[in-house]
Amino acid sequence: MKIITVTARAGCSILFLLVFATTQTYAQIYQISFAGTGASTTVDSVKVENLTQCTDTTFSGSDTLQLEVLGISESDLNTVTDNNMHIYPNPMTGNCSIDFEVRLRRSKTTLKLYDITGKQVLQTQELLSKGHHTYSLSGLSSGVYLLKIKSGEYSYMAKIISNNLIHLRRAEIKYIGMIPSIDKQNTASNTTKTKSAKNNKSVINMQYTTGDRLKFTGKSGIYRTIFMLVPTQTQTVTFNFVDCTDADSNHYAVVQIGTQVWMAENLKTTKYRNASSIPNVTESAQWDSLTPGAYCNYNNIPAEGDTYGRLYNWYAVADSRNMCPVGWHVSSDSEWTILTQYLGGEGVAGGKMKENCTTLWASPNTGATNESGFSALPGGCRSYDSGVFYDVGAHGCWWASENGPTYAWYRYLSYGDADVDCDYYYERAGFSVRCVKD
Repeated sequence: MKIITVTARAGCSILFLLVFATTQTYAQIYQISFAGTGASTTVDSVKVENLTQCTDTTFSGSDTLQLEVLGISESDLNTVTDNNMHIYPNPMTGNCSIDFEVRLRRSKTTLKLYDITGKQVLQTQELLSKGHHTYSLSGLSSGVYLLKIKSGEYSYMAKIISNNLIHLRRAEIKYIGMIPSIDKQNTASNTTKTKSAKNNKSVINMQYTTGDRLKFTGKSGIYRTIFMLVPTQTQTVTFNFVDCTDADSNHYAVVQIGTQVWMAENLKTTKYRNASSIPNVTESAQWDSLTPGAYCNYNNIPAEGDTYGRLYNWYAVADSRNMCPVGWHVSSDSEWTILTQYLGGEGVAGGKMKENCTTLWASPNTGATNESGFSALPGGCRSYDSGVFYDVGAHGCWWASENGPTYAWYRYLSYGDADVDCDYYYERAGFSVRCVKD
């Protein structure tokens, strides 16, 4: 703790006691690596989605994801340093210079400055040529800041301390130009290198705030597995790869929720497991009189089926030829109940199942977090009595495998609440289908 005493005279003496705490603040680094088990032990690629910030990136499964967390102690800092970035003077009063090296030809370079809470204060971006460049930083209030520079495949990080006790003007970061050389005396550097010179592995940087929820989708050949995580440490994410391939050779992402393994996408098949075709019925008059199994795309548009999965009447669900991939079955009413209870009950489970970082759900998409990885989309429905389509974007309906004399059970999610509604409906209706691993 640094105590500064200032005395002012204006007819009498007034004593001001100013207390300024200089906190050792850096970015903590969580490094996430990846492995495979089950049907494959290799990971070809990983897509990571930050479901809190709604950002995403995709990279090789051999790469390491580096999450930079602001606001922690110096002892937790874990970065690779070199002498290619310099800030002087630091601590600064008024302004400072920032010099760094662009190592690749014509790189898009972004500078971001954060305060101690992790709030972004400044950002600027330039297309810079290979070589050393300099910026000026001015107008900062007193405090501790973190500067992050991303240039091509390399990034830099450094702490900046401002001792401006009075903030007189707007903070500004300004590009000065390219410089021939750098005076390395009286400078500070703190650099994170994102590519190893010894191999083809890279470190992929992603901004992360404590508590953010990440959705990892690991891919290995035909297999895709989802892994949900709120990182709190460096660790390895292991994807359990499971075959989920239907008779049309559609390969589905899967996710484990509690003790169950679910498809993380709606079914799209046009065939039963034995390769027999499921009739595609487009005419409304024909649809509302069907008793054999049938499917359709929403509004009879194939692209809608690609996005949301296809809609099936319950007769296709109940057909003994089985519409799910080998080793899978249509989810039962009791399995839906196990799922919703695991996610906290019918009043909140729907929010934990709905995709949240998408425009496919209508606003307000109440309660949506997708923290389960179920990734529900609003595929809409087809009427049992008129064959009309309705509610795409607003609602999603999924058949259960049980029925009564005229009706079958289903689950229902809405954009307007976080509930999972359980009800029964006419078997001739068109709903989505999810399969569960045997």
